[in-house]
Amino acid sequence: MLADLKLPGALEAADQVLSEADSGSLTAGEAIHKLLGAQISLRNNRRLQAAMRSSRLPAVKTFDQFDFSFQPSIKREQIDSLAELGFLERKENVVLLGPPGVGKTHLAISLATAAAQHGRRVYYSTLADLVTSLEEAQAAGTLKRRLTVLSHPSLLVVDEIGYLPVSQSGAVLFFQLMGRRYEHASTVLTSNKGFEEWGQVLGDDVMAAALIDRVLHHCHIVNIRGNSYRMREHSDLWRTLQPDAEHRSPNPEPSEVPSS
Repeated sequence: MLADLKLPGALEAADQVLSEADSGSLTAGEAIHKLLGAQISLRNNRRLQAAMRSSRLPAVKTFDQFDFSFQPSIKREQIDSLAELGFLERKENVVLLGPPGVGKTHLAISLATAAAQHGRRVYYSTLADLVTSLEEAQAAGTLKRRLTVLSHPSLLVVDEIGYLPVSQSGAVLFFQLMGRRYEHASTVLTSNKGFEEWGQVLGDDVMAAALIDRVLHHCHIVNIRGNSYRMREHSDLWRTLQPDAEHRSPNPEPSEVPSS
């Protein structure tokens, strides 16, 4: 019957569940719950794999993998609230600000992963790649279709705003896209630049102000102040070398002084 109902997850788990039920370690209700749970797990995994292929997410990242203890400036209750995905229902945006390496992309992808697991359409791109795709569509005469495609996902992640320069024409196209998504779908943006610097990033202060106005109208801002996760590995390495340093001369030669 499980095969006829096309429930492969439950079918795969059936022998083990029936064995546990026969041994008395599972009640009938628990056995049914475990069978259905196996099917739901398989469905969610397939859904996530399909979303990964279409969303262009660079990796699957989750909130459980994020080291909140390393970034105490982050309000954990704010992230937990966002993880419930209510902001998607309300068509609100999320902006993650902070220096490179503090976890902005990890949190953004975690939100996208959670949304995909709940059956939402998501799409990921850096700002540079997004602008390039829009410019190519414009050159090919398919801009309207491209804007429509990018307007549909429930969650669009625009990563690395401010890392690479954007042409003025590209900035105009990005503004058009954000205008289409305004109050229709949620966007997560990450940037190493404060809002006051977005005019330089987009090459137009007036357009940047209009963009920021739309983004912030319904928005959650996560401002991260801390050290880089990637540099943490080097810091840990340096600390492991400190016992050796204690045995050195108190007045080391210049060659012994570690570079900054």
